[in-house]
Amino acid sequence: MIPRMAIDAGNPIPRFPAGFLWGVSTSAHQIEGAADEREPSVWDRFEAEPGRIKDGSTAAVACDHYHRHREDVTLLADLGVDAYRFSISWPRVNSPGGLDFYDRLVDDLCAAGVRPVPTLFHWDLPVTQDWLRRDTASRFAEYVAVVAERLGDRVKKWITLNEPAEHTLLGHALGAHAPGKTLLFDALPVAHHQLLAHGLAVRALRAAGATDIGIANSHGPTWPASQEPEDIEAANFYDLLLNRLFADPLLLGAYPSGLGELMPGDVESDLKVIAEPIDWYGVNYYAPSRVGAPQGAEIEFGGLTLPAELPFSVREIEDVPVTDFGWPVVPEGLTELLTTFRDRYGDRLPPVVITENGCSYDGIDDQDRIAYLDGHVRALHRALEAGVDVRGYFVWSLLDNFEWAEGYERRFGLVHVDYETQERTPKASYGWFQGMLRAQR
Repeated sequence: MIPRMAIDAGNPIPRFPAGFLWGVSTSAHQIEGAADEREPSVWDRFEAEPGRIKDGSTAAVACDHYHRHREDVTLLADLGVDAYRFSISWPRVNSPGGLDFYDRLVDDLCAAGVRPVPTLFHWDLPVTQDWLRRDTASRFAEYVAVVAERLGDRVKKWITLNEPAEHTLLGHALGAHAPGKTLLFDALPVAHHQLLAHGLAVRALRAAGATDIGIANSHGPTWPASQEPEDIEAANFYDLLLNRLFADPLLLGAYPSGLGELMPGDVESDLKVIAEPIDWYGVNYYAPSRVGAPQGAEIEFGGLTLPAELPFSVREIEDVPVTDFGWPVVPEGLTELLTTFRDRYGDRLPPVVITENGCSYDGIDDQDRIAYLDGHVRALHRALEAGVDVRGYFVWSLLDNFEWAEGYERRFGLVHVDYETQERTPKASYGWFQGMLRAQR
């Protein structure tokens, strides 16, 4: 029997340092809707292909945030967060009036006392672009410059990319996400071009006067399935692909040994761009991974089909609670991850912000989500006590939303959304987070 989580009700959440940034996150494609009022993205095309989305849905309407953003800003203000991390849709900015929407949203956030923290790419690539092409990185930088010129007088904290690892792996190697390519290791140029786009975007933002720039990379500890040499080797390779491939170039200016020569172009010159200094490093944390040697067959894991030819296999983490998504709940993995990064990168690691952390559970009285958040906030504080310079924490997500290939079957929000009526109902976890924030002030 899988254990349930428990809230440490006997002890209040420890106090975080003054100025610690508390927020919530969303992304454009998952909540905005109004798909007919912008040019198409690779996700629109992916959703139109039969069988791609598990419930057959699309994000054409989603939470209709495009037309209801003022209602959502009120929810943010009532929640009491310092900041709101949202994403800007490149396809919408390419469309008439698209940038006007973000201009209004930023104005309304500022008027409500909520700091806008935009992510400039959260997977919704215009259909005219392709991360397999090097020039997409340059086109991205041009788009970033346009956005920064319009919003930079009010937006001070910027995020270049969200989870380039997942966009590479799920979208281009395994075909589970848009654009649906199944290139396996031939997807490595996608990783390089996204990292190059990040560096070019940092330069564009600096040119516009930005002084508070980060990236949102997903990371988690990798645990070997056993102490057998083949399991340790497989776990190390998995850790290299999902953690170091996207952190080492940014923080050390070099790819892990053996990977640089697999990348396209003049890698040495590109790395100087990729390693442009950033002001903080964003971490999206959900769970650790238990990894062993390949098992010679396809594996169904976490809603994915992992091909037999991969040089590793992802295994179940036993005897821990799981979310409705089947993801293991391991708060102490967050502490482990952050202390590992501190030890691995030393003074090359800038201050850290947890840019996503959350869970999928049904129901409005979502006590499991409260327990999840309670445990992870405490784990984050233990990382602070261990000397990790952590400056902020963002919950994923403000709203239930379109959960990519899962459609609307997974609910990550602090606020319940009735997709038929678009009625918003704050959940018990919204009230818990609201109370916790008041206690921190």
